[in-house]
Amino acid sequence: MTPEQILEAARQRAPGQPYAGAVTPEEAYALLQADPKVKLVDVRTNAERDWVGRVAIPDAQHAAVQWAIYPGGVPNPDFGAQLEKVARKDEVLLFLCRSGVRSRHSARVATEHGFAQSYDILEGFEGDKDAEGHRKTLGGWCKKGLPWVGA
Repeated sequence: MTPEQILEAARQRAPGQPYAGAVTPEEAYALLQADPKVKLVDVRTNAERDWVGRVAIPDAQHAAVQWAIYPGGVPNPDFGAQLEKVARKDEVLLFLCRSGVRSRHSARVATEHGFAQSYDILEGFEGDKDAEGHRKTLGGWCKKGLPWVGA
């Protein structure tokens, strides 16, 4: 699929959402490969990125803005201002968290701050927990075999 087709599918996948759309991990990676101006915004905590790992993409396409602060999970009161320091309002932004919950909220808030092309990455970095409580087995960036580096 072309980047335009991916973004159209993403818009169709998230009708009525207050952000542009939702992409699969594979679609997110395809967009990043196709266009060096597309940016992935990892909204996990610094601790998650340090201890669990992060996507392996060029630094110019990667930004980290915590949705919540570790420890304690307190919402980041400066999320919008910090996003404005690492991204431009005309860029396609792909928001990634652990399982796809914080990324939806981040895409919504980014849209409220004028980032009209904000997309949620479904399933997140690690996906949901399996029956044994483990992640990286049911979905997500890692399970899909997309490039990442461990801690």
